[in-house]
Amino acid sequence: MTATSKASATFCADLVRTHDFIRYASTLFLPAAQRRALLSVYAFNVEISRVREQVSQPLPGEMRLQWWTDMLDGAGHGGVEGNPVAAELLQTIGEFRLPVAPLSRLIEEHQFDLYNDPMPSMAALEGYITDTAAALFSLGARIAAPPSVAIDHLARHAGLAQGIAQVVATLPLDAARRQLFLPLQLLQQHGSGVEQVYSGKQTPNTRAAVDQLISEARNHLRTAFELLAHVPPQVRPVFLPLALVDRDLKRMSRADADPFVPHATSRLRILWTLWRASRTKVFGG
Repeated sequence: MTATSKASATFCADLVRTHDFIRYASTLFLPAAQRRALLSVYAFNVEISRVREQVSQPLPGEMRLQWWTDMLDGAGHGGVEGNPVAAELLQTIGEFRLPVAPLSRLIEEHQFDLYNDPMPSMAALEGYITDTAAALFSLGARIAAPPSVAIDHLARHAGLAQGIAQVVATLPLDAARRQLFLPLQLLQQHGSGVEQVYSGKQTPNTRAAVDQLISEARNHLRTAFELLAHVPPQVRPVFLPLALVDRDLKRMSRADADPFVPHATSRLRILWTLWRASRTKVFGG
């Protein structure tokens, strides 16, 4: 590993550790070569998902996302060599023969983040999550083992469980900045609406909508845990974040859990939960 290459790998690891600690911590249970590759994919995801936080208007955000799209298409407008995340990601794509299409779709889906349009329906949310959280599980699994229909099936349910749980977890932040990932159609079915969510206060109607969303996530998680038994043991550590999804969904389901009150989990607790899960038959084979 050259000095430049080592610096790029370190940059990616630091970026993921700072902004996506759960995924960072989950890579600690994988071999070094796979860990480095996974961190490059996760660092790419951090760069894309944080664009919304770094711009005040959609157009600059669109331009940043377009740079990444061009980079993946091989038409980068300069600076690719000087971007450690791009350099590491391109190396991973080549070494592990990762498909570029899912990475490009991930960028496309995150264009939604730049605008304040509400997520229209459950189908739209599932499409968004399939091309973001589920895609990351699928790409990570390709780094650990050859692709298969069984692994892709697992990745989809794992991603939906994680992604839906994340929608509930980030509800306080999203409501504060008047952004809605909770499906509008679901809210309306329960007699709620956008402004009730943006008020940042729990009502029986919004709680009913959130509870239905949690139920959907738990169903996907149950299916993912069943499917884990049917994939190669070496790929299971990629899905370790599901242990945290399981814990979070149980907490969210409690009657005294207010979805509009932020909840933080210490890094020590995250590491402890992942370590315990890694030693179980479910994840350890």
